[in-house]
Amino acid sequence: MIELVRGELVEAQQALAGLLADDETLAQIAAVAGALGDCLAGGGRVWSAGNGGSMCDAMHFAEELSGRYREDRPALAAMAFSDPGFLTCAANDFGYERVFERAVEAHCKAGDVLVVFSTSGSSKNIVTAAAKGKELGVRVIGLTGRGGSELEQYCEICLVTPGGKYADRVQELHIKIVHILIAGIEQLMFGD
Repeated sequence: MIELVRGELVEAQQALAGLLADDETLAQIAAVAGALGDCLAGGGRVWSAGNGGSMCDAMHFAEELSGRYREDRPALAAMAFSDPGFLTCAANDFGYERVFERAVEAHCKAGDVLVVFSTSGSSKNIVTAAAKGKELGVRVIGLTGRGGSELEQYCEICLVTPGGKYADRVQELHIKIVHILIAGIEQLMFGD
């Protein structure tokens, strides 16, 4: 069992080292933090969506913006599309592939930012949400684990993390990026 524990930690360390060595992705993360800060400072809203563990990441991102990250500061306008009543209603009426698209249509405005999480980059409900966001003039940011995914064509910036062959490593890097983005937004908007 100790070897399993060690192996898991080494694999996670290698995934993080891969991200740390990727200067292009690091620059994209900084650009996303700037875009999010600009949106919020200008009175826009940040929306997020994902499925399963990625929904949990989307919710965590929104709650730490609207609630608190490390220090007290004003609440920021962020919300995850995670209301079970809405999701089951939209899925029942339009199909699960359109649940997030309907949320984007209902809530997002030009100038807002939509952050979508999909480890594969091919989740149909995330892809349709990103397409609707782009159509509406929303800035779409993607977090995925695979380059060349269908999702990328709808994203202004798509952060692709080198997580390995399983979704859990991708999600571990996504949560690191989420925390970096929040720290960046706070620094841009409120200083050190």
